[in-house]
Amino acid sequence: ALKDGLCSQVSAALKEGRVTPTELCQRCLALVKSTKFLNAYITVAEETALKQAEESEERYKRGQPLGILDGIPIAVKDNFNTAGIETTCASNMLKGYISPYNATVVQKLLDHGAVLLGKTNLDEFAMGSGSTDGVFGPVRNPWSYSKQYKEKSVPKSHSEEESDWVITGGSSGGSAAAVSSFTCFAALGSDTGGSTRNPAAHCGVVGLKPTYGLISRHGLIPLVNSMDVPGILTRCVDDAAVLLGSLAGHDPKDSTTIQDDFKPFELPNLTDVSKLSIGIPKEYHAPGLSSEILALWSKAADLFKNAGAKVVEVSLPHTRYSIVCYHVLCTAEVASNMARFDGLEYGHRSDMKDSTESMYAATRREGFNDVVRGRILSGNYFLLKQ
Repeated sequence: ALKDGLCSQVSAALKEGRVTPTELCQRCLALVKSTKFLNAYITVAEETALKQAEESEERYKRGQPLGILDGIPIAVKDNFNTAGIETTCASNMLKGYISPYNATVVQKLLDHGAVLLGKTNLDEFAMGSGSTDGVFGPVRNPWSYSKQYKEKSVPKSHSEEESDWVITGGSSGGSAAAVSSFTCFAALGSDTGGSTRNPAAHCGVVGLKPTYGLISRHGLIPLVNSMDVPGILTRCVDDAAVLLGSLAGHDPKDSTTIQDDFKPFELPNLTDVSKLSIGIPKEYHAPGLSSEILALWSKAADLFKNAGAKVVEVSLPHTRYSIVCYHVLCTAEVASNMARFDGLEYGHRSDMKDSTESMYAATRREGFNDVVRGRILSGNYFLLKQ
């Protein structure tokens, strides 16, 4: 029973001295190594993490921890800038790039004493929903190796077993797999059109896309500025609330963040759901929805109904336009955002020396995969004046 959340329990154990931040960090790093086959991490910052854990240990010895997150191991999706640690976006374009600064959300976590274990795998530049399109290879879902999955699967030969794994969803699949496989207690993802919630659902963890403007995007390498939001992945809802409370609030470096003061909140105890009203949009029962998902959806609705909640049908009439609108806006902004990767300021540069134009073209051809190039082409098409 995760009463008060896992982070709160671990924080209590750290305060009482039942475990030290260094021991906790070492256990997580050992798990990262033993679950390397999941390919959840691109970079493991072992040295940095152990140094941060030692600093946390000193604070606990003085009786001055920085809060619930002090000494808690976390992971960060590899499209957030991290000072001194490589940020690649799982692309050849940024291999070897080390940012001179931390993204605001990363800095806030460090300011709260969190221990950064490393950077997690993703679809290249967060363009995808499977975490299979990055240059470091696909992320494997931890549940592929569970007893439940293996019992359901048809017996396979040894060679087939090696390829018998399921996807994590994406694009924050590395962060979801990292949390699901117990290598960290929380992770940052990013969410534009489901990139945190999708892998959370696939990996059986909690995924939250906060309201746009509630959390700073400064230092998150942009995909679609008007929709990008740093996402939160944890093992329980209480932990997601703790992280949201630590990350939310105005940032002078991001003009889209809300100006109002944000006050961290505590979740109400919802043992009685009789006053809860749950809406189910009729438009979401769309063509192509699998029978398995529909059955699980109905089961969840029945659980609420049987617990005393009110379950009602609602209508979201613009649903059918959402995917089309998303793709037009997404690709148009991708075309603009990806223009910064030209081989001049940072990142990959082609050896092509015929002309500046040919160097641009070769750099982008070598640096981007087919998915990214396809979205750039589509976006430029939509942006044509005609």
